[in-house]
Amino acid sequence: MIITRRNVAEKLTDYLYRHITSEEMTEWAESAMMEADFENLHFEVIRDIVARMGLADVRAFGITWEDCEDFLSRLGYRVSITVLEAEAA
Repeated sequence: MIITRRNVAEKLTDYLYRHITSEEMTEWAESAMMEADFENLHFEVIRDIVARMGLADVRAFGITWEDCEDFLSRLGYRVSITVLEAEAA
């Protein structure tokens, strides 16, 4: 399987939206590092980010919001958030 910028961006986005846990993101990244090939055009960026994602479950190397924003920027994406007031229960 070839890992593309889009694949990595989708995985980071899934993590930010809490669709996956940091452990699931880490497992995906570790598997990608061992078994997948990376898109040639963006090989170094993808490899570096996926390697860092593979350390997300280690306390000293946890991934912050700023890290995700930087990773997505390096992959060619822009992060935008929307904050909405919660409805009263």
